[in-house]
Amino acid sequence: MESVEVSAKTVDEAIDIALDELGLTRSQVDIEVLSPGKAGLFGLGGEQARVRVVALEEGTARPITEPDDDDDEQRREPGSDTRDTRDTRETPDTEVVPLDSEEVVAATEFLEDVLELAGVVAVVTVREPETAADGLGRASAVLDIEGEDLGLLIGRRGSTLAALQYLVNVMITRRQGSRVLVTVDAERYHRRREETLRALARRMADRVQGSRRAMTLEPMPAAERRIIHLELSDDDDVVTGSVGMGDERKIVIRPARDERR
Repeated sequence: MESVEVSAKTVDEAIDIALDELGLTRSQVDIEVLSPGKAGLFGLGGEQARVRVVALEEGTARPITEPDDDDDEQRREPGSDTRDTRDTRETPDTEVVPLDSEEVVAATEFLEDVLELAGVVAVVTVREPETAADGLGRASAVLDIEGEDLGLLIGRRGSTLAALQYLVNVMITRRQGSRVLVTVDAERYHRRREETLRALARRMADRVQGSRRAMTLEPMPAAERRIIHLELSDDDDVVTGSVGMGDERKIVIRPARDERR
């Protein structure tokens, strides 16, 4: 049986990387979580999650091929679409529940306790996801942290906020035994970041169309790559894909009719 073992920041990210390597969907594999990982408080002392993904039927996984140039992209037929569906597809086993569900209430109370222990004076409010940045279609709720001087809580490019969100979701998984996810936000950071990413996507798409050359963006987490893909999904002049692994995975924007020779 074809199988891979992958480590990443979260279990979901490790699974997605493994599926991408095998070229299979979740319904075609057996997934074993070797380690759920551990998010240290505000990103300190954490451990990566590790999973083993095995193809259910022998011969279904695509063969591993080495990239033929420095950007890790595999050769494709002219005119083919290289959009990275791994970044945009919904996670099949994610459960969306109402705001007053046991899982969302527990997540809210846990987040409030963590903030209190960290000495952060803030109020947590709960709302429904509205955009891709909120986790629309995947997350059951957005836990908005409201207070003063929350920049330290957000961290550089949202890194501390992401660690806090991971901690809350691990709690839901372990205590509630469900696949419910929540998004943790502060000062509407995710919404502001989404607007920035959408504007970036449009600027880079214009540059790609003008120069007829591919452009590679800086590494981004899966949620942010998804925003770029979605923003350019209806643009017939460019195609998007992703290269790299784990935290170094980044988006490549190419002319739609770019032909590699």
